[in-house]
Amino acid sequence: MRDGFAADTPVLAYSDNVPLAFNQPLPHRKRIRAWLEPMSRKNTAWAIFLLGLDASLWVAALFLTVYLDSFFFKIVFGLIAGFITGRIFILGHDACHQSFTPHRGLNKFLGRLAFLPSLTPYSLWDVGHNVIHHGQTNLKGFDFVWAPLSKAEFDLLPPWRKKLEEIYRSGFGPALYYFIEIWWKRLFFPNKKYKPANRAIFLKDNLLISAFAVGWIVTLTLAAQASNQSVWHVLFAGFIVPTAFWNAMIGFVVYVHHTHPAIAWYDKKSEWIRAQPFISTTVHLKFDYYLGSLLHHIMEHTAHHVDMGVPLYHLKEAQSRLEEQMPNRIIVQKFSWRWYVETARICKLYDYENKAWLDFSGNKLADSAPVVLSV
Repeated sequence: MRDGFAADTPVLAYSDNVPLAFNQPLPHRKRIRAWLEPMSRKNTAWAIFLLGLDASLWVAALFLTVYLDSFFFKIVFGLIAGFITGRIFILGHDACHQSFTPHRGLNKFLGRLAFLPSLTPYSLWDVGHNVIHHGQTNLKGFDFVWAPLSKAEFDLLPPWRKKLEEIYRSGFGPALYYFIEIWWKRLFFPNKKYKPANRAIFLKDNLLISAFAVGWIVTLTLAAQASNQSVWHVLFAGFIVPTAFWNAMIGFVVYVHHTHPAIAWYDKKSEWIRAQPFISTTVHLKFDYYLGSLLHHIMEHTAHHVDMGVPLYHLKEAQSRLEEQMPNRIIVQKFSWRWYVETARICKLYDYENKAWLDFSGNKLADSAPVVLSV
């Protein structure tokens, strides 16, 4: 075995300073990850600063949902709190990957703290995201996040479930999808069907987020009563609106990370392995107005899947390195609402045999799975 290659596999000549030609096979993942090694350094002080900053902004936004008299501006700051919830979650996501700081125990502690505003149980997210999603990205039967149904599977659904799938795939359903299919079924006290195992830590983490939610609601209630305001107005602006916005935000983000007319899904593991899935199943979605930076660079997603150890504060540099070294191999998409609506129109069902996106009637709307040569 040489650098991850089987003994009978020819080792091609690669240069770390010369971009790959389009018809040149991709090198082994270890070699690709070596390109990102300089970006894997972690900074504890910077990580704690980022978490402290976002946590302070979150508390300030929630304070304003109580302090302000105007119900309209209460809602505005509730939405801002929801967006900041997403930013804090992204920090926790890094900590859960052990890429936030160099210290494993500190990462677990900071990750659990960062997951509290989104009411995410750390240990269950760790299994579902790190082990299943990253370990089997876009492999049907394993990766469950936004996995498209085949036409045969869709036809077997009862009418109400077909309608729900149509809502999920409409472009307007990310919040509902994440709340029901991910959080409710797989994260919040999951039943035997969805729980990956019986581990005490799963229950402990769910009790932790439940206690945080109760404390959050009680604090808002007492603040409303102390200021002679409608409790329901304050709870709506300070709890329901941020939570709903967060669900929409995370549902949208995970959708666009791995859904694109050119992105393929697989139901055969041998075929999935040959497709270099850490490269071919992710999208780098580019935004105007520094929105990518406001999202802590989580949209530089190819680099994240190539090497989960790269901290979010180095992802932009890592993504640029990959795109320089592998031109035309990575799906880079500039975001526009027109693109998003068109993607939602095209990506309904999936033909796993012929690698094509279908509408709900089974009509082919786009071929996917661009050819990726690998060694």
